[in-house]
Amino acid sequence: MPEGVIVKALSGFYYVRTGSETVECRARGRFRLDGTSPLVGDRVEISLDAQGKGRVDKLLPRKNFFVRPAVANIDVLISVASEVEPVTDPFLIDRVTSTAEHNGCEVIICINKSDASDSRRLADIYAATPYKVIETSAVTGAGLDELAECIKGKVCAFSGNSGVGKSSIMNALEPGLDLKTGEISEKLGRGRHTTRHVEIFPVAGGYCADTPGFASFDVEQMPPIPKGELQHTFPEFEPYIGRCRFDDCAHIKEPSCAVRAAVEAGEVSHSRYESYCRLYEISAQYKEWEQR
Repeated sequence: MPEGVIVKALSGFYYVRTGSETVECRARGRFRLDGTSPLVGDRVEISLDAQGKGRVDKLLPRKNFFVRPAVANIDVLISVASEVEPVTDPFLIDRVTSTAEHNGCEVIICINKSDASDSRRLADIYAATPYKVIETSAVTGAGLDELAECIKGKVCAFSGNSGVGKSSIMNALEPGLDLKTGEISEKLGRGRHTTRHVEIFPVAGGYCADTPGFASFDVEQMPPIPKGELQHTFPEFEPYIGRCRFDDCAHIKEPSCAVRAAVEAGEVSHSRYESYCRLYEISAQYKEWEQR
C-alpha cells in the first residue's frame, strides 16, 4: 500500500505527496467514527480504487500534532510576530510556544518587519529565554539567511496572528512560491486573512507549512496543558524548579517560590511569567481528564 505525506487539506480532500506525484484523496469514514482527523503533515497509507481515485486508509504514528495550527509531525515551530501593525501580544506567542514545548517541538521566535520598527520590546522579552530569536524583514531580506539555515532539512510550521507576514517571509525565502499576501486593515489594526488552509511547501531546503493567522479568541480556544506539566513548557523556569519550599509549588502564590524570586530578580521575564499565570488559570478550570 503506497505511503505518503499529506501536504494540503481542503474542503474534505487530502492531497498526499507520494514520491514525485501528489494524489487527491478522501478519508475513510472510520476516521470520523474514531474521532481522528487526518492533518497536514501526517504520514499516511493510501489506496486507489478502480477509477484511480485515492483514499486515505491509515494514519501512521505521529511524533506530535497541533490543533492551532492544525498540523502534525513538525520539527520546528516558527512563531512570527511584529512590533508594528498588527502588533503582537506576547501572550499569543507564549500560548503557542508553550504548546510547542509540550509537543517536544523546537521553537524559533521570528520578529518580522524589522525594517519598520526600532522597538526592542519583543526581542528583549525573548532574549531571556533559550529560544533563538531572529529579527527579519521580508522587504529588505534582513535575517532571512539565518532563518533559512534553521529550516534546512526540517519540517517547519509558521504560526502567528494575521498580518505579521508569514506568507511574505516564505515568498522571500523561496522565490517563485507566490503565496497570496494581504494588507493591514487600518480600521481594525490587524491583518486580513489571506491564507485559508494549511499547506506544506518546499522552502529553503526544508518543508514549511503556511498556516491561517489567528486572533486572541482563537488562542483562548486552544486545548489547555495540564497544570502540573505547564511549568515545564517555560524552559527558563527549569533551573528553579525543585528549589521551591514546596515540592508541588505552582509558582503562583506560594511562599519561598524560587521561580517567583527569579522573576523579582529579573532573571525571568515578567511578561513570560504573567503569561504562565494566565495559562495556569485556564488549565485550572478543567478537570485532569479534560486536558488529555
